[in-house]
Parts: sequence; structure tokens; C-alpha cells
Amino acid sequence: MERTVLRVSIFGLLLAFGTTQPKDDWEIYSFHINSTVSSRYATTIITSRVVNRKDESQEIEFHVRIPKNAFISKFRMFMDGQVYDGVVKAKEAAQQQYSDAVSRGESAGIVSSVGRTLEEFKTSVTVAALKKVTFELTYEELLKRTLGKYELQIHARPMQPVKDFKVDVYIQENAGINFIDVKGGLSTGALANAITQTHADKQASVYFYPTEDQQKTCDSCGEDGMNGDLIIVYDVNRDRSLGDIKTSSGYFVHHFAPSELQRIPKNVVFVIDKSGSMHGKKIEQTRTALIHILNDLAEDDFFGLITFDSSVSYWKRELVQADSQNVKSAKEFAGSIREQGGTNINQALLDGSRMLNENPRKGSASILILLTDGDPTSGVTNLEQINRNVMEAIQGKFPLYCLGFGFDVNFSFLEKLSLLNNGVARRIYADADADLQLKGFYDEVANPLLTDVTMIYNGAGNLTQTNFSQYYNGSEIVVAGQITDNNIETFVPRVVAISRNASIVFSDKNSTTKSTDSNIQRVWAYLTVKQLLEKELQYSGDEKEKMRNETLRLSLKYNFVTPLTSMVVTKPTKEKTEVLHKPSEGGPPPPHGGHSHGQGNFGMAAFPRGSSISTQARVGTSYRRGRPHYGMSGVPGERGYGHPGYHQLLPSVPVAMPDMDYDMTGRFKPVAVDLPMIRPTILPVTPPTSRPVEPDIRFLLQAEKQSLPLCFDIPARSMLRLLYLPSTGLSVNGALDGMRGFNWIVVNFSPSITITVDLGGVGIKDVQVSRMVSWQADHETLTAGSATVIKRDTEVDIAVGETRLIILRHGFTGEEFLWPVLRQRSSDNNAGGILALKPAIYEEVHQPLSTKLKIKDQEISVSRSVAPDYSFSPAVVLPCWLIPAESALQAPLADFTHISG
Repeated sequence: MERTVLRVSIFGLLLAFGTTQPKDDWEIYSFHINSTVSSRYATTIITSRVVNRKDESQEIEFHVRIPKNAFISKFRMFMDGQVYDGVVKAKEAAQQQYSDAVSRGESAGIVSSVGRTLEEFKTSVTVAALKKVTFELTYEELLKRTLGKYELQIHARPMQPVKDFKVDVYIQENAGINFIDVKGGLSTGALANAITQTHADKQASVYFYPTEDQQKTCDSCGEDGMNGDLIIVYDVNRDRSLGDIKTSSGYFVHHFAPSELQRIPKNVVFVIDKSGSMHGKKIEQTRTALIHILNDLAEDDFFGLITFDSSVSYWKRELVQADSQNVKSAKEFAGSIREQGGTNINQALLDGSRMLNENPRKGSASILILLTDGDPTSGVTNLEQINRNVMEAIQGKFPLYCLGFGFDVNFSFLEKLSLLNNGVARRIYADADADLQLKGFYDEVANPLLTDVTMIYNGAGNLTQTNFSQYYNGSEIVVAGQITDNNIETFVPRVVAISRNASIVFSDKNSTTKSTDSNIQRVWAYLTVKQLLEKELQYSGDEKEKMRNETLRLSLKYNFVTPLTSMVVTKPTKEKTEVLHKPSEGGPPPPHGGHSHGQGNFGMAAFPRGSSISTQARVGTSYRRGRPHYGMSGVPGERGYGHPGYHQLLPSVPVAMPDMDYDMTGRFKPVAVDLPMIRPTILPVTPPTSRPVEPDIRFLLQAEKQSLPLCFDIPARSMLRLLYLPSTGLSVNGALDGMRGFNWIVVNFSPSITITVDLGGVGIKDVQVSRMVSWQADHETLTAGSATVIKRDTEVDIAVGETRLIILRHGFTGEEFLWPVLRQRSSDNNAGGILALKPAIYEEVHQPLSTKLKIKDQEISVSRSVAPDYSFSPAVVLPCWLIPAESALQAPLADFTHISG
């Protein structure tokens, strides 16, 4: 009997795949979330029970959303009296198991970022006719105190009402619970009546038991059930100056958050990127946020404003007091900020540091805040050199906070830069509320209460971080460690810090409380792993390897899925093996068209960085050589347009093109993969002639207001006209390598400037300069006239006037290829070339056995396919509508190519 595929997403997210299938084919008959919080450490268990009501087998998928800050620690499936456990392994070992599985034609599971605060976990299993399966997932997180409260987030979108739907939250805090509240969309309307709260001194509970009818009647509910968040908000009492210290089985955890302290005046310098890539909404929201922040400065604060593009500009060259006259003047300056030019991060941060260093004030706290949306393209562009320069300038005297706007920013660089200087990095999502995100971050650091905080623990070792540059009102410092010989009598904690003009010591012999809480040791492990992952970013060589090994050891010991480990999900016999990896904030952006908040710019994308044109094409990606048939499923060998009588077989490689994968909106989701070289094998099937099939390379064209882009094929030995700007005379041309991408790209600007990038390196030439730099050379910056070329490890960054082009190098030694990404261009309405294509506008026309797209009153037959988008590194696999090239380009292919022999 044929097996049907069914997808059920759960965790808050319970999503039925197969919109054409009747809902009574399957049923989630029980769904429970049980979260226990002790000492701010939350352990959450999600249990879902699903029944297959069909008389044939179906594949049921468990699809989970968990907080980004959490570690998965356990996963189990129960079916037919058997238990199938997920096992945490070192990523290399898990990857080998994954590669072995892929070589057998199997696929991989994913843990992927889906927005600002959530990640996805998914796996699946085949359930026999009329049988049941139970999924159980456990994850752990330390709740972070922000602006005076902790938040535990639960998201729910069932896509069907669930008869037995329960959320149980139990909170136990020895310090006493000051208040508890429930917020979020699922706490409004009729669903508010499904919530029960209890609160008694050190304990509190929240129960959420909505009926099926209630699941249909909230503001964001309907026949498909709930869709929203349940957020439990609480804080604890702050009776002791030293804070809350709990011990258990030789470990301790110390929560330190004194509140009865006088606010310290601050010195703050805002360093604002106003390069061309900040064009449009970004710079508008930055101006709005900056004006609100200036309004909130206290009169005893001192501040400075620096803006930068290729050069650095000042409102004033020294710190000034935040009196009404200065604030008014600064707001006028902020309102006049206009974007242009490149990105000189190095000089801007050095000038900001100098401003703080030259204006010391006793009894104050200094803060440097950087906002940028891109990589350094002017001045010093070597990232390691910038790190060294900024560290030398700051010298540990004050923290640097780096805010990265959108997804074009090199977040890993900002993260390392901030960690090296006692700060943190935060991504600002390019959404309608970006100004509120900026203001929200400032509010977190607006009121320093202590500086130079040192946490001291006599009689303890293996401590997590104990030195903190500043402590802010509404936040919390958490330290954990091991008590020497488990001797509580010799364990003496105290805190030394500076409060305004005086040193202050916090100590209390009666502050330590013995506990039977077995999670204290896991809090220590959680914090240690988190902090080791941060330290690993800051080091290199043997020290980095030592930290990595210790992180891996603890991750395996405590069963945490971290960036160094993966969960191998075992299955019943003959079922596929899945390996689940944890993503990093510095990785690719969430998928386009998905459901997350704040999805950033994408490749040569629909949202170009700094372009004075708000939309343009995403062009990118080859999927295969030769022209296989692509039917409606996008699978080689099925009927579709192409060369009759031929199809293609791809060899087994340690990467699999993913199955079509839907997110909670019903749209496809891309998957990030490192793609090895795929060498085609073309097998004839009664070919009409003996003429060999000419290979193609696939490109993507973003669509306006549609979830799926278009994809089209261009002969793989073409010379392509990539970009031409008549207003400036700039032209970009490239040669496809016949297999996968480009083997050289040439930029011409003015009569005399030529920039050439090939597999050997990059060269720049004009009347006075002629230089060539190999890919193996260190980071280097080349200039000629108004052109600046920055050679990095795997990319070349070219800035000519208002145009910025990134050329990425993909592949392995001997199998490299190039791919161009247009980040920014001037507003030239007559621009031509593939990179200047505007997003396609189409309508879907569904027919019984096929789909057509209506483009400019013309209906075109299409088929679903997928293609890796090489404007990311590693590539991001996107689903697409496969369409003839001339239909996608709305022009003859010859307008964009010159076919070479």
C-alpha cells in the first residue's frame, strides 16, 4: 500500500502538512507543555500524542520551536511499545553518521533559526495504519533578567483545535516571587478565561487549559485553532544585598541584582553608520530611535555623537552635558543624518574611544555603542587589525556594545569585537519596529548602578565569569561554581564593586541556602558552556582548541545540543537517520517568506543593502549540469519542460537536496548547506539524436509579494552581461565556467579603471596603478581613482562610487568558482544586466494537473524545483518556480549573453 506523507509541527507549533489532506486523516489527541522553573533555570518537556486514523501508513513529523537561548537535552519517541532515543554526539561523529545516511539517499533533520527568539527542531517517523506515536522533547534554559523581569515564552499555532491541550508552568524561587503575570496574544479575549494563576510566597503556577471552542475564538484564532504566544513574566524579591545563593551537591549558583543603589551618571558615545547601505527605512528608524534616546538622557549624563561613512563626522568633538540646549541641538543633528559612502568602522570606533578617554569623570560610567549594517569597506578593513586597534584604544576601561542592523552585517565580527571589549553584540531586525529595538537595547544599559564588579568566592573553584565591567538596573549577574570539598563552612562569597565615588562590599554570612535542587549543577554546566563558546570566539591556536575541547566534553556529559554537538535521532528499522544541529546567530538569515520577525536582506536580494532603489533581483545559483526534466515535484526524471528523452542522475555525495519543506505559513523553507562539487552523469533514454546535452547553470529571480522566487537556466558556457549603469559608465561582465558558476568577472569604470577577479586572485589597473593579489594573500585593500577593492579570505568587496559588489569564492581546492552579489547601486533607471533585474510580478494560475504563472498577461507553464542560492556562503537551498529563461527575463536571452564556444 502506498505510504502517504503527513507533517505535524508541534510546540507551540502544531502544523499540518498537506493542505489537500482532510484533517480527520490524523489527530493530535493530546498535547502538553510542562515547564518547571527553579532558580531561574527552566526545564521544559513537550509531549505530543498523535494518532494516524488512515488505513495506510503516514509519515508524522514532530516540529518544535524552542528559545534560541535553550539547549535541547533529551528527545524520545514511543511507538508500538518501543522507545527510540535521540543521542547527543560530537558534531564530527554525527556528521559522519549523517553523511553515511545521505549516501544511502536519506535526509537530515534540522535545528534552525526561525526569528528573533526561536529555533526549530524537527524529526519524523512513519506511523502504521490506525496506530499512535508519542513525541517527547526536553530543553533547558537559564532565564535572563531584563528591565526588571524574567520571561518564559511559549508559542502555539496548532492549525487545528486539540482536545487535550495543556500548558503547566511551575515556578519555585527561594528568594520569594515578587510578582507574576501572563502576557502575549494567547492571554487575551476568550483565551484569558483558560488561564489560572496561583502565587504564594516562593511558589507560583500558571495553568493554560483552553477548550476546543476557546481555541477558535481568540483575536488570532479561527477554525485552525490558536496562533500566538503565552509569555509568563515574573521577578523575585531582592531582600539581601548579596543576592540569592543556593548550594546543592557541591555546586552553587549566585544571583546578584541589588536594586537599592544610587544611579551612576554615564558618559555615552553613539557611533552611527550612515554609509550608503543604511539607505531608506534603516536610516529613518535610526534617526527616530536616536531622538527618543536623546530625550531620555539624564541631565547629569554626558554624551557624544559620531557618524561615519568613508570618513568620520562629529556633532561635537568632545563630550557635552545632556542639558536641554545640548539635547535639542543633538536632536537636530540626528534628524539631519543622511546616508552615503562607504563604511569606516575602524576610525569611527577609535574616535569614539578617544572621546571617552579624553573626558574622564570621577564617579561616572562610560559606554561606547556602535550601530552598523555592514562590513568595513573604507580605511582599515582587516577585521583582526580592527579588533587589535579597538582593544588597544579601549584598554578595558569601558564596554563596547555592537548593534548589527539586518543580515548583511558580519555578525560574527561584531560579536567578537564586543566580547573582546567587555560588551555584547545584538542583532537589530530590519522590521517596522527596528527603532523600538534600538531604544529597547539602550533602556537596558541606560542606568548603571555599579562598575568594576568582582565576584569573590573563597572555598570554591571552577567558577564561571566573575568580573563584570558594569551592572545595570533591572539586569542580573549570575555566577556558578563548585564548592571545594563540598565544605559549606569554608565557602565565603562576597562582591566588591564601585558605586559612584566609593568602593562598596557586599557580604552576608547568612545569604547561602542549602537546597535539594538537582539543577544547580546543570546551571553551572549551562553557564560554563555558554561562556566557553563566547571565549572561543576571542582566542586562536592552542588556547582556542583547549576551550573547544572543554566545551565539547561538558556538552556531551550533560547531553546539551550546542554548536559543537548534534543530536542523532534513531529510528525504527529501515527508517532514515536524522542529525539535528544547533544554528548560530552569525549564520544565514531566517528563510525568506517565513514566519519569523525581522528577516533580513538576502543575497542579490529583494532588499539590496543601501540601494536607492528599494527592490531588485536576487540572482543566483546553479543546481545541476545538463537539463533534466523537472515535473511538478521538481524532481529529476519527472515530466516538465526540457530536452525530450533525457534525464539526469546525481551521484551520492555528502549533501542531499532537501524534500520540499513547508514552514507554518505553508511556504517553502530554504536549508543552508555546504555544497561539494557535483559532477553530472547524463544517461540517454531513447535520445532523438546523438548530440550531447549542453549543460546549464541556474539563476534565481526574486518575486514581488510572493513566497517563491523564479528560477531559470542559462547555458553554462556563456559570457554574461551582469550590470551596466549608463549614468556612470560602470559595467560588470562575467564568464560562466561551464559547470557551476563564474571563473572570472571584470568590472570596468571610466575609460581607464579595470578590476578583474578570477580563480587566481584579484587585480586592479588604471593609468598609474597595476596590482594583482592572490587568494592566498592576507587581507588587502587596493585603490584606483574612486574604486576601492578589499580582498578577504573568500570574498572580494568592490566599491565604485555608490555601487558595491561582493564576489564570493565557493568550492574546494581545484574546484572553486565565483559568484557575484550586488549589495548597493546608484539610482539609475536605465540600468541593465542580470544584476539589475527587478523582482518578478506574477500570479499563480492553478489547473487540475499543472500550474501556470501569469506574467504581464501571458500564462507560462512552470514546475516546482529547488536551487542553492550562492549569494550566501554556505549556499541556501531555495524552492522556486522553474520557468524558461526568456519568460523570467522578459527579454531575449541574447540581450544578456554572448554564447562562447
